[in-house]
Amino acid sequence: MFQKLVVIEPVSLVPSAEKALYSFAGQVVMYPDIPANDDEIIARIGDADAVLLSYTSRINRYVLECCPNVKYIGMCCSLYSPESANVDIRYANERGITVTGIRDYGDEGVVEYVVSELVRCLHGFGQESWEQLPREITGLKVGIVGLGKSGGMIADALKFFGAEISYYARSEKEVATAKGYRFLPLRELLAESEVICCCLNKNTILLHEFKQMGNRKILFNTGLSPAWDEAAFTEWLEGDNLCFCDTIGALGGEQLLNHPHVRCMQVSTGRTRQAFDRLSEKVLANLSEYNG
Repeated sequence: MFQKLVVIEPVSLVPSAEKALYSFAGQVVMYPDIPANDDEIIARIGDADAVLLSYTSRINRYVLECCPNVKYIGMCCSLYSPESANVDIRYANERGITVTGIRDYGDEGVVEYVVSELVRCLHGFGQESWEQLPREITGLKVGIVGLGKSGGMIADALKFFGAEISYYARSEKEVATAKGYRFLPLRELLAESEVICCCLNKNTILLHEFKQMGNRKILFNTGLSPAWDEAAFTEWLEGDNLCFCDTIGALGGEQLLNHPHVRCMQVSTGRTRQAFDRLSEKVLANLSEYNG
């Protein structure tokens, strides 16, 4: 059991999960807003031995050096790698601090977003149809860049509607092959696909040039950050192409929000009622596992 658990910012836990936090520590302090800077984070943590945070704040080396009592940090957000995390995990581990995160809690909403926007685009619901005549997903050539959990779910959903699925990943996956998905080198996938879905970890950039992609393509980015070099992407947008992103972070900033070939919802499509339920369960499970 912790002596003091501090939630330094809103972490989207459901009320029952917030109440459950009190069973893990003698004292629990929850802040209702996002700290402005490192010094405010340090002040909030104080002498706490456990900390929870979401994706909107960072706990870097400086913060950890100033908070020597911390022995557990729970990220109430996705954790895929130390490089993409908003906690200095490597330094934390050097200090013997345990850092946990969660995965796969908002993927269902993202899948629904991709299917919804693609159907609206192809059929012309509320907009001009992508082609002269409305078309179905049936027979559509879709390339998935990054076949992790969310990428795999998007592939499965579009396959259900009759799409032809190709994918690029670090290695060929037997499970994907068994489903009839083709593993292709990235250049070939970009050239052959009519729709490309980038489903990559934060700060992972694989699209360095767009010449191989060609024109008249639809690009989805469902990651938390751009999957491309900005200059090359901006030039590609000037062609007869479309890019869909749910958040400004996925687009790379507000500078392209009003571009006629950009469709940005400006909302995280993975933040649903069910996602908050799953997030809460996994955060509490991490706390339970640490406390034995």
